[in-house]
Amino acid sequence: MSHWAEIDNNNKVIKVLVGDNNDLANDEGYQWLIDNLGGTWIKTSYNGNIRFNYAGVGYIYDNVRDGFIPPKCHDEATLNNNCRWDCNNEDHNVSTLAF
Repeated sequence: MSHWAEIDNNNKVIKVLVGDNNDLANDEGYQWLIDNLGGTWIKTSYNGNIRFNYAGVGYIYDNVRDGFIPPKCHDEATLNNNCRWDCNNEDHNVSTLAF
């Protein structure tokens, strides 16, 4: 299975679909997406093997880094080299939050 993220004009992910690795065009379903749905589609990896993160709705595709960036969790977070958000504020550490 291949996975594809559709992005809008602002590179924001608006849809993620599964492609067919065995399609006739031998392109993992890319041409089918273009022919039947239109839009701009970027391949994503469920394992995070390419483009740093598996794309999700609301993520941003950064074409310079060639990666999908998740929505920013809070204002103090900074983007690291793996297209993930880091924060040094202990108040935002998930392991210390009481649920």
